[in-house]
Amino acid sequence: MFGYYGSKSKIIDNYPAPKYDKIIEPFAGSARYSLKWFDREITIVDKYSVVISIWEYLQNSSKSDILGLPKLKTGDDIRDFNLSKTESLFLAFMLSAGISQPQYKVSKYRANVNLKNISDNLYKIRHWDIILGDYKELENISATWFIDPPYISGGHKYKENKIDYISLGNWCKTRSGQVIVCEGRGAEWLEFNPLLHTKGLYNNNVELIWSNMYTGYEHKQLTLF
Repeated sequence: MFGYYGSKSKIIDNYPAPKYDKIIEPFAGSARYSLKWFDREITIVDKYSVVISIWEYLQNSSKSDILGLPKLKTGDDIRDFNLSKTESLFLAFMLSAGISQPQYKVSKYRANVNLKNISDNLYKIRHWDIILGDYKELENISATWFIDPPYISGGHKYKENKIDYISLGNWCKTRSGQVIVCEGRGAEWLEFNPLLHTKGLYNNNVELIWSNMYTGYEHKQLTLF
């Protein structure tokens, strides 16, 4: 629905399907896992108030609200339009495929925001439970937990980035139901397995996965180069 740093939009199909009718994303961001399985009972949680405000805005918007947003062109500054704070934030995150902070000026690479596609998908999130809060505050219920925290190697880019990874690892192991945890190369706070290679603009990465259930990625070997 909107761009965000660390989004799983291009690789989400590689993750195991949910085994429970309820999905919980404690580090929601752009919530790509929940969007893929949107017809389940969904709870998304994030500590960054901007992310939650955008999700709440989208959940409560009509098609005409989204289609009525300004059509941007290269050189525009979103702050120059007569928009609410949340409308401006939403568009600011749409101006890049992977930023962790809003970008208000329109570059030649991101002038075309597909508002119709977004308006056509609003129905997917009407029933979601959207929560501003910390993962540690969540009740431990049986569900599919898709846990995609700031990666230990790049978490400094997020506004909310103070994480005790050892504590988080122990918390993940105690969740009821199916647990899927995402990380990147070098992470050792759980017994991660390689999922796949990803190619970035400046470097390549290895996506890692940990789960309390069999995934098919156990002991998988990947050629690094």
